[in-house]
Amino acid sequence: MVKILKDIRVVELGTYITGPAAGMHLADLGADVIKVERPGTGDPFRTFKGGLYSPHYQTYNRNKRSIALDTRDPADLAVLHELVATADVFIQNFRPGVAEKLGAGEEALRRVRPDLIYCAISGFGTSGPSRDRPAYDTVAQAASGYLRLLTPPTNPRVIGPAIADAVTGQYAAMGILAALLERAKTGEGRRLDISMLEAMCHFNLDSFTHYYSVNEVMGPLSRPVVSQSYTFECADGKWVAIHMSSPTKFWEGLLAATGQEQLTDDPRFAERLERIKHQDALIDHFTPVFLTRTRDAWCDLLRDHEVPHSPAYDSDEALEDPQARHLKIKVEAPSSELGTFTTVRAPYNFDGAPELDVLPPPVLDEHGAEIRAELAKARAG
Repeated sequence: MVKILKDIRVVELGTYITGPAAGMHLADLGADVIKVERPGTGDPFRTFKGGLYSPHYQTYNRNKRSIALDTRDPADLAVLHELVATADVFIQNFRPGVAEKLGAGEEALRRVRPDLIYCAISGFGTSGPSRDRPAYDTVAQAASGYLRLLTPPTNPRVIGPAIADAVTGQYAAMGILAALLERAKTGEGRRLDISMLEAMCHFNLDSFTHYYSVNEVMGPLSRPVVSQSYTFECADGKWVAIHMSSPTKFWEGLLAATGQEQLTDDPRFAERLERIKHQDALIDHFTPVFLTRTRDAWCDLLRDHEVPHSPAYDSDEALEDPQARHLKIKVEAPSSELGTFTTVRAPYNFDGAPELDVLPPPVLDEHGAEIRAELAKARAG
């Protein structure tokens, strides 16, 4: 696949997830993303499970190069500025004011690269009463109203992956691409400010639309009830997920696949709105039904009756599904740290071709000498 952003250089002074995720999306599209890290320890995400190569760090840092710089050292700060002078995009995700203390504020960097796209990611924005509050994923989910949509009604606790972090990084990458598109026409750079709160509020748009349009405060079961979404355990302890939406044919297909056609005459389930009203009873009815066959057997029946479904995979199964294997979603690369680095490729297929090449996340300062040599060559040339 053609690396669409092969002529774009990004300098990322990012830690944990939001900044590195934004950089990763651009790197996946072919940009030369140079990750600037603190000497000795690097991105704090490196040490989340000991060592300097945790799976948390690996997730958001593939396809990048790493250089270790201590911006408190005037010589290293000069290298950072020299590097930014060759860059199109700069990404940082510190609390407001921190980048300036590190010599990486917008004003300082724009002096060396006037048309720079400067992306600053924060928790709560650059002004307002919460400007200086620390923010992590759960905080942003909660502040945006999203966490309540994921909190189990019984035994409430925080569940699921770092959605706010990942979503913010993706929105940041989208904003950067828009700014690059504009710069190609005007020759001028932009400052992009994006906060986790703003990103997650936009991601939670459906919930706000329901509230402001029909005064409905959505909860964790609001969407799955109206979308007729279910997950059932099967005889082998594995799970299957079903999403029937609104077409009647999918409900009829489920009844045929499970041999439960008699429910057509049950007034609780005869119409979609009644099924929505009595979803708990419907789940109680089908739970023992699905325990009578294995997951594979149910999937065969559901497929034969064209019911929208999927095995509810764990991560050790999903990429081995025949369709995932056909699409070559799992990709591998040699790794000095792991032997083989295995990951999920970017989802883009430009002109019908997926990008199957991937570089493992860099070890700390892996490309430091190489990048310094490039800068020296540029100075000499």
